[in-house]
Order: sequence, then structure tokens, then C-alpha cells
Amino acid sequence: MTAVAPAGAVGRTVEPTGRLELVLGPRGGRTVAVRQFHAGALRVLRPHRPDGSGQPCFVVVNPGGGYLGGDRYELDVTVEAAGSTLLTTQSATKVYRTPAAPARQDMRFELGPGAVLEYLPDQLIAYEGADHVQSTTVSMDPSACFVAGEVVTPGWAPDGTVFRYRGVVLRTEVRMGGRTVVLDNLRLHPGDDAVAGLGFLEGRTHLGSLLVVDPRVDRDLVEQVHDLLGAAEERVPGLRCGVSELPVPGVVVRALGPGSGELTDLLLDVSALLRARWTGQPRVALRKY
Repeated sequence: MTAVAPAGAVGRTVEPTGRLELVLGPRGGRTVAVRQFHAGALRVLRPHRPDGSGQPCFVVVNPGGGYLGGDRYELDVTVEAAGSTLLTTQSATKVYRTPAAPARQDMRFELGPGAVLEYLPDQLIAYEGADHVQSTTVSMDPSACFVAGEVVTPGWAPDGTVFRYRGVVLRTEVRMGGRTVVLDNLRLHPGDDAVAGLGFLEGRTHLGSLLVVDPRVDRDLVEQVHDLLGAAEERVPGLRCGVSELPVPGVVVRALGPGSGELTDLLLDVSALLRARWTGQPRVALRKY
């Protein structure tokens, strides 16, 4: 995919700031990178296997250190039938001032029959003047498992106030058999809406989301997640969270809180519940070195 050239740039194309392609599949009893390609300011580290299951963890790296106005990043990951992988980032995604155009990230995930993809990146930090648009498209077999987390954090501003970014838009579409089954469109624009007020962040500063699409999700699991969230609210001051079922087997967890650490721990706790129930794997321990 090639980005569209800006007005006045007829005859030229604009290459993505960073592009990464991974095709992962089972070979010899474990999942490996069948194909790997990178260009520009995106890389992937050699995978490590953090637990005894053999599931590889791939770490996406941005050597540039942050996203700037007009930057465009593209990430394409395919997990072949029966493959299983954990994908994360080396550090937080930092979006700085974007005076000319938003920073954009387009992610496309494709999951074959029985495939598993857990995408658990570090937090997204939007600094003063930042405008970030992220589009995630998931094409998956109904028997596959997709788990994706996101924590949105307001970055530092010179006057010490929060919500100085211009906008954060996170759009996620899940498709099965060519049909859209889940569409989640999160829009935060502090200049247009009172994002800290009622109906938005309810006085909190940080937002966490976890999307789970898996045929093994049932009513009993939803109740377990609900109980876990309730216990977390009692334990962590200022935390508010809830869980909703999807039109297909799956859930979405939303959490509002005082900091990225509390929300990250909560999402990993929910992930740990799923792992314990489905695969017997331990809680994710993300090694960033």
C-alpha cells in the first residue's frame, strides 16, 4: 500500500515513514517468521519465547523515537492456520506536535483457522498539539483468537495541564468471511468535546481498552471478567471499568483510571484470566530488552 501524495505533488508518491510485514506460521511444532519485511522507521527484534508454551513474542521497534506530523506507519501481520504469536512494542508510542497533518498508523491483521494473535503494545502518549489517527483492520477465521489492548495517555504540556493534544482517533474493524462483525470507533478531541467530563472520561485522565474475539467466549467467562473488574475497582482508587459482549463470541473491556500503569496491569490481568482458562499459559511478562 502506498500513501496518497499531498496536493501539488502530482506524479510523485509518498512512501510510508515506516512499514513492517510479518507472515507467521507453524513450522516444526512452533510458530516462526515465514516472511519478514521492513522499510523506513519500523523494525522487529528477533523473537523470544517468554514461557514454556513455545509461543514467540515479536517486539516492534521505531528507531525514530516518536511520531511527527505527516508520518505514516503501516503494519501488516498474517498468522497462518494454527499459528500463535504475541506482538508488542519496545516502548510507548509517542506522538508529538503535528502542525501540518496528523500522524497516522494503519494496521492490518489476518488470522487463519485456529490462529492466535495477542497484540499488547505499550501505551500511546499524545503530547500537546498531537493529532493521531489509527486504523486497525482484522480479517479472521471464526475459529481464530484475537486479543488487542490499548492504553491512551495524555502527554506532558508546558503549563502542566492535561488533554492538550488535538485529537486521538482509534478505529478497529473485525471482519469474518468478508463481513464486518465488530466496529469500534473511539474519538477523543479535547478542543471539541469535554473529554474529561460526563460521557467521556468521567474525570479520569487515562483510557484503556481490551478487545477479545474468540469462539470460546461464553457467559461464564464474561461473568469472570466482570468479577475481576469489580475487584480491581475496589482495590485501585479512581478506577472505573466495564465489560460488554460483542455480536460474535467476544468481549470489549473499557477502563478509566488515573495512570497508565494501573490500566496496563488491569488489561494484563484480564489477559491472564483468558490464558489460564484457555491455554494454561502464565500472565504475560513483556521483556523490553
